[in-house]
Amino acid sequence: MRRTLNALYDGCAWLAAVFMIGVLVMVLLSVLGRQFQFHVPGTDAYAGYAMAAAGFLALAHTLKRNEHIRVTLVLGKLTGRARRGLELWSLSVAVLLSGLFAWFAARLVWQSIEFHDISTGNDATPLWMPQLAMAFGTLVLFIAFVDEWVLEARGLRQRHDGSETRHE
Repeated sequence: MRRTLNALYDGCAWLAAVFMIGVLVMVLLSVLGRQFQFHVPGTDAYAGYAMAAAGFLALAHTLKRNEHIRVTLVLGKLTGRARRGLELWSLSVAVLLSGLFAWFAARLVWQSIEFHDISTGNDATPLWMPQLAMAFGTLVLFIAFVDEWVLEARGLRQRHDGSETRHE
């Protein structure tokens, strides 16, 4: 199970990297278009969609690598049961909020499909397509928070001193 979850987080990170390359391609296409007097409609919109996809798909991987910004002022002063209790409480809130976020993101995709919602730009992209990356990214973030909660509850979660992020 651990190998499957890590593969999911890593796969989303690689997919986020592909979308970042997509941002680069769209920006370069726009710049080249201005230089050589041709226009590709929708490059700004697609760059935005790709940027949003990259951000949401990278969330879980960033969490699992302990790279999210985290305020540890109080947590760093606690030890033992008090620290573990605060960790479990914090992770419980994170599970709840990320679950709600994933639910409403998936609901947004469903509603966009149901109402045939398209972008207002000249690209007329069905909005469920870019929203799908957001919904999937938030779902994987929810899974990652549940994973962290289970590890903490079982006493298997790695502790970090909070002063530096870890880089492997």
